[in-house]
Amino acid sequence: MSDKIVLTIQDVSCFGQCSLTVALPILSAMGIETAILPSAVLSTHTGGFTGYTFRDLTDDLPAIQAHWAKENVSFDVFYTGYVGSKKQLSYIKNLVSDRRKPNAIFIVDPVMADGGKFYHGFDEDFAREMAAFMKGADVILPNLSEAAFLLGRPYKEKGYDKAYIESLVRDLSDISGGNVLLTGVSFDPLLLGVATYDRKKDAVSYCFDERIEGNFHGTGDVFASTFTGAITCGLSLEKAAALAVSFTVRAIKETLPDRKKHWYGVRFEKALPYLVSEIDKA
Repeated sequence: MSDKIVLTIQDVSCFGQCSLTVALPILSAMGIETAILPSAVLSTHTGGFTGYTFRDLTDDLPAIQAHWAKENVSFDVFYTGYVGSKKQLSYIKNLVSDRRKPNAIFIVDPVMADGGKFYHGFDEDFAREMAAFMKGADVILPNLSEAAFLLGRPYKEKGYDKAYIESLVRDLSDISGGNVLLTGVSFDPLLLGVATYDRKKDAVSYCFDERIEGNFHGTGDVFASTFTGAITCGLSLEKAAALAVSFTVRAIKETLPDRKKHWYGVRFEKALPYLVSEIDKA
């Protein structure tokens, strides 16, 4: 449990178990007061659905910040996910600077790519802007694709070694000035997990769990939200990463019996009792 307040900044996909509809329940279940700042509203997420609606909320962000300033609203933790434009990045960076409490934590999940390809609406220019946005972040949470694009390097899906992974996390840390969790790392076909770089210690650690084959929408948001909650509750970098990996795998397993019908997300809700019990032990 924590008395801190988290502000999570990402889109609302009204259906599809991702972004804010994942972050808010996970953080709340962990006993954390959570405020939201929607970057956009979509009828569904963009993975596998067609004809979805999209409402850009960029122009609302300055007015929200101004109202919060008037009401003296501030936050202990900032956690960004899907940000739809370069203009939003500028607004959000200003808001983080303006509305942060002393010793506030800034966590960035640079959502823009997977499988070596940019998501719809993102490109190399956005990756450069995101790299600039990450400066000053306490923790960044890129996957392998996002790491490659942020650093301007070729994407490697497999065939890499620890030296390659550790060069990625150290170079990403040099951009942000903080810690790094690199997701989607694997040196064994049966295992999948994260590489964690602690900048103060100049140390890389790894956490792996069972690899479950398939593409599971929303798992990045499940991971990032759980990690953010764990850090907010006072867990160390490594323990927070381990809990996020474990809970994400459990959420996937809860989905497997109904995989064909429930293809659009993971049933993380069914795994929340496990998450609550683990936080209570911490």
